[in-house]
Order: sequence, then structure tokens, then C-alpha cells
Amino acid sequence: MRSPRWLRDVFPPVLLIGFLILIWHLAATQGGLSDFVLPSPAGVLQAAWETRERLWSAVGITMLETVLGLSISIVLGIALAAAMDLSSFLRRALYPLLVASQTVQILAIAPLLIIWFGFGLLPKVLIVVLVCFFPMAVSTADGLASADPEQIALLRTMGATRTQIWRMVRLPAALPSFFSGLRIAVTYSIVGATIGEWVGGSNGLGVYILRSKNALATDQVFVAIVVTTLLSIGLFGLVLVIERLVMPWYFNQRHTWEGEGIYS
Repeated sequence: MRSPRWLRDVFPPVLLIGFLILIWHLAATQGGLSDFVLPSPAGVLQAAWETRERLWSAVGITMLETVLGLSISIVLGIALAAAMDLSSFLRRALYPLLVASQTVQILAIAPLLIIWFGFGLLPKVLIVVLVCFFPMAVSTADGLASADPEQIALLRTMGATRTQIWRMVRLPAALPSFFSGLRIAVTYSIVGATIGEWVGGSNGLGVYILRSKNALATDQVFVAIVVTTLLSIGLFGLVLVIERLVMPWYFNQRHTWEGEGIYS
């Protein structure tokens, strides 16, 4: 009897993570390294508990910046992708600029945003937008462009309007690409917020890391690393859940293909 699908999906990464934690524990306790160089997993958990109030406050600020920036980048990304899909001129004009924008290092832009907008919430949100905007816009635009031209031609012969074609063909075709871009964006969003806090902030995980580094508290630095990783994984998992709810037909089709051995 085959095991449930969710168990087959979850068991391999959980097993690998457990193995990596075991290696980490053995290296920290049996490798002759001091806690300053490599704290043990137990030491990291203890540091997280001892700084739980400061850590909880930092997580709240970082998540607020992340959610706001990610939401704005989704709206702007969809709007720009729709504009490029509706106008070939805009696509030819804007697509190269989108690609070129990714050659500018965010660490070079972040100090300018702090100078222009101060040390409040706004510059951190803008940094998240800059980090997440590109995958959202490009993925959605490519998804819209991948719509089946035969289906579009058929609907046109039946007298469908542009809005109906969008709703019935283009948007469903773009959803897989949209969610692919969203999965990439959510993993970058926490990093973007942390960078903004690192460059100029008074609270957040970036400030937590900076203060821990200045205090030579390696265990607290590891706490921040673990927390940011867990937050990114949590957001990634949330996107997967939403994706399965929005596109059940897509996953049912994939499961059928896998059952036939196409992806095996």
C-alpha cells in the first residue's frame, strides 16, 4: 500500500533537515570548536528563549515590512505585466528595463532610500518592493504571453470580447507562472526587509543581527538565521497552500501526469 502523498512530500525534507541538525550538533559538541565559533543547536534554542521578548518584537516589525512590501510588489507586478501584455510597444520598452534594474545591487540602493525617506517604515517597505517586484512582473508577463493562441482565436471567432478572453484564457494560463514568481518573491522578501533594517533601522531582525554581532553573541546571530529561515519557509508554504486552493485543476493534472510516470 502506498503512503499518503503528503507524507511522501514532507518526509524527505524533514529527514534531510534532521540529518543536518545532527551534523551541526556533532560538529559543535565533538569538533573541538568553542561556542563562540559554532554554538550547538541547544545553545541557539537557549539564546532564543533568553531574548524571546526582543526577538518577538523584531519578528513583528520585519513581518510588517515584509507583508506591506510584498503586497505592493504583487499589485505593481500584476499591473505592469498586464500593461505589457496589452501593448507590445510597452513590452519591448519595459522588459529590458526590468532586467537591467536587477543589475543594481540592493545594498547600494538601500542607503539612498534611508537618506531620502528617513529611518521609518517606508524605506524598508520600498526595499522589499524592489526585491520582489521583478519576479512578480516578469513571471506574470510571461504567463500571460503563454496563453494558447488557438483558444484565443476560437473565442474571437465566437465573438468574445478582450475582457472575456482575458478572464477565460489569459488569466488561467498566467496563474502557474504568477505563483512561481510569488514563491520566489516571498523567499526574497524577508531578506529585503532584513537588509533595510541592517542599513538603517531601530528594530527588526536586521537590527537584532547587528546588535548580536556587535556584542559578539554568535548564538544570537544563529537565532536570527534560524528565525529568518523559518519565516521564509512559512511564507513559501502559505503560498503553496493558496496555490492549491486557487488552482486545484492544475495540481490534479500534475498528479495524473506523475501517476502515468511523466515526471517520475
